[in-house]
Amino acid sequence: MGLRVRKKRNASGSISIHIVDRTNRGYKVIESLGSSKDEKEIEYLYNQALQRIDELENNLLYTAKINEDQKKLEELFSQITTQDIISEGDEMVFGRLFDIIGCSKVFEKNSSKNIRNKQEKNSLFRALVLSRIIYPGSKLELINYLEYFKQKSISSDKIYRFLDTLYSHNVKQKIEECVFTHTKEIMQGSIALTFYDVTTLHFESESEDDLRRIGFSKEGKLARPQIQLGLFTTLQGYPLSFEVYEGNKFEGHTLVDILQKFQKKFHIKNKPIVVADKGMLNNANIAYLEENGYKYILAYKIRHIEKELKEKIANLTFLDDGVIYTIEIEKEITYKDDKGKNQKRNIKQRLILTYSTKRAKKDKATREKALKKINDTLNKKNITKSDLKLSYYAKYLDIVQTTLRNSASLHEDKCTIQYKLSPEKVELEERLDGIKGFATNDFTLKTEDVIAHYQNQYAVEKAFRISKTDLRIRPIYHRLENRIKAHILVSFVAYAVYMEFERRLKLKNISFKFSQKLLRKIIEHFLVVKIGKKIIPIKPSKVQQQILKIFD
Repeated sequence: MGLRVRKKRNASGSISIHIVDRTNRGYKVIESLGSSKDEKEIEYLYNQALQRIDELENNLLYTAKINEDQKKLEELFSQITTQDIISEGDEMVFGRLFDIIGCSKVFEKNSSKNIRNKQEKNSLFRALVLSRIIYPGSKLELINYLEYFKQKSISSDKIYRFLDTLYSHNVKQKIEECVFTHTKEIMQGSIALTFYDVTTLHFESESEDDLRRIGFSKEGKLARPQIQLGLFTTLQGYPLSFEVYEGNKFEGHTLVDILQKFQKKFHIKNKPIVVADKGMLNNANIAYLEENGYKYILAYKIRHIEKELKEKIANLTFLDDGVIYTIEIEKEITYKDDKGKNQKRNIKQRLILTYSTKRAKKDKATREKALKKINDTLNKKNITKSDLKLSYYAKYLDIVQTTLRNSASLHEDKCTIQYKLSPEKVELEERLDGIKGFATNDFTLKTEDVIAHYQNQYAVEKAFRISKTDLRIRPIYHRLENRIKAHILVSFVAYAVYMEFERRLKLKNISFKFSQKLLRKIIEHFLVVKIGKKIIPIKPSKVQQQILKIFD
């Protein structure tokens, strides 16, 4: 391209100033700057044209360079395959949090002198935890994850050999210490309250063993072997410790065991207040907590207490949801000690009572459903004792005993037992609608604090929900006890990492309208391009940039 200025005389006698390009022996007008008959004006336009040529030529060179760079870039990208684009979101977000919690060097202090072996174990444990968050599935799916996303090959035998040794006492202890220490730090050095709950986890296999037992399932998997997972957390849902129990063990019996292990493991000096669900409210547990100096907050089963106290509560007036009553209780409880002998203990408790209109509506609906079922049954037949087993509506019935005298013989009277609806019992239950109770042996806590502490249990329920659904802790496909427990251990650390992620989002006031599942997908798509040995990060999206702010 050759640019020049051309003066062209017009029929009117004026001179036009053009910038032309002389290419292929012809002229092409690029730009016209104007025309004039005045010599000074013509000279001015001519000089303007010369300056304009300089600008155009510089732009053309720049455009040519861009076109050349673009061509090179297109050529480069045409050589890149999808395998050269690697997902780094797990490491960029959850890997950093894994390191912050302190679990990245769990195997550094084991007895093995083989440094490579330690590094391999740390790397494999890390991969198991991160894949549980970002790509939950079976351990065999981890092989696909590492191969496709990380270009790393590992055999299933190696994974299972590692799982066989992961749940050893000292390794579990180190991992729990990492999580506990981190939780203690974010709680500003003090674990004042702990919440404990138990859930069941079922197996796809139908065969039982010493650990996997058929028992009462909270998931409705009545014919499936299961285990029980007991989880200690703070009231904010941050994990502290866990234990695995046989599937047929009564959940109330797990509290004392895990509490003893928890205190021994972490050398707790100031005993935390134990908050637990109503399933833990048995006399043996209360006696243990009382004897060992623990303060506790427990849900109170108001509909299952002695009649005198139930009448007292039913006579209280709750005008609205903000009304709170406190009743001090002194009573004697009986329980069996560790040797199975009957024991008695006097205890003092505060019973704190709250009312909820929403709960009252739910209680009424549940009762009306039960009463309809009773009346339907009574209209068809007499209710027998077998009908009452595990029945919700048994508490509404009275026993009526009728003696039929045989006129032929004074010694052959016939006695029949019938069940009938008790209006008095129904009326008493109606007066308890919407009332919920909390029992505590701590007389220093404000009533509002007791209620708030217990209501924080939903954070723990969220923990189980995250573990079971988002991290897919269930169902479990392993059948060897060590591998089952190793699976739970990996999920425990994955939950700790995920809770730290949520905590940091909350601290930075970052929230998203879409689901947690989609959020993890967005994190998965932090991408880098691998060209030879060089890693080139791809600029994160706006949402991804927001996520990274948790590390600012």
